[in-house]
Amino acid sequence: MSRRLPPLHWLRAFEAAARHTSFTEAARELNVTQSAVSQQVKRLEQRFGRPLFQRLPRGLRVTAAGEALLPLLTESFDRLSEGTEELFGRRRPGPLLVKATAGFAALWLAPRLPRLHRQHPDLALRLTTTIWTTDFVEEGVDLEIRSGFGRWPGLVAERLTWDSLFPVASPRANRAGGALAAPADLERHRLLHVLGFRDGWAQWHAAAGFARGPAMQPGDEFDTAILAYAAAEAGAGVALGRTCLVAGHLKSARLVSPFGPALETEEAYYLVHPARLALKPAAEAFRDWVLAEASAARER
Repeated sequence: MSRRLPPLHWLRAFEAAARHTSFTEAARELNVTQSAVSQQVKRLEQRFGRPLFQRLPRGLRVTAAGEALLPLLTESFDRLSEGTEELFGRRRPGPLLVKATAGFAALWLAPRLPRLHRQHPDLALRLTTTIWTTDFVEEGVDLEIRSGFGRWPGLVAERLTWDSLFPVASPRANRAGGALAAPADLERHRLLHVLGFRDGWAQWHAAAGFARGPAMQPGDEFDTAILAYAAAEAGAGVALGRTCLVAGHLKSARLVSPFGPALETEEAYYLVHPARLALKPAAEAFRDWVLAEASAARER
């Protein structure tokens, strides 16, 4: 039987672009240029005689014809990938690839890894870090831990943390900038901000009922909590502690929490993975372990 199919790379280009609604992200996934993806999709549209995307000033919108085609291609590529792996396996069984934000990886996950290794001594882990979260899980990543509100289309998201925000400073801060006994005392101290979170000093000031906001105060900005807490520990200012990230600093007295209130935040860290792909055994083991660790941390 003759199969009159379009070239496979045209179909792959469309499927990736439709999933990401972006030629640029599709090109990154397929390791080709953005122009190549655009041209391949254009040829596919010419072949079918109808548009598969609306080209908008900022991004793409999949047309009705594209929406009808996408699930067929995604399922076919998934079955082909899973089938060939089942028949032939991977050339080398690689490590479990987990991606996490830098702050969470260093301050929450890394200190717990000895327990993971005791429970699963044969599990080989490759942990990579990121600063800014994307809307998708990168090709080859088995699991990702990201900050947000748990709503990412096409991804399963399981909550790991329930956090509060509160001021933290070096024990030396009282000597360097004057007493830290109440929110009003912050006027004499530099505020340290962590970029990327929705809730920060402005929200904490409002929760504290403190009329003066941070806009009038000198402050420094950091792209990770690691840097902000390191600066606070060195006496450079006062940071906002996030429960899951600053516990080790408080326990060791490298930082202190001089006063409240503690502002509960809806933002949290989540374990995510694509909904359409089954987890491999190593990923299942890591998932069960990290959820158990998160549950234990919440109870303490």
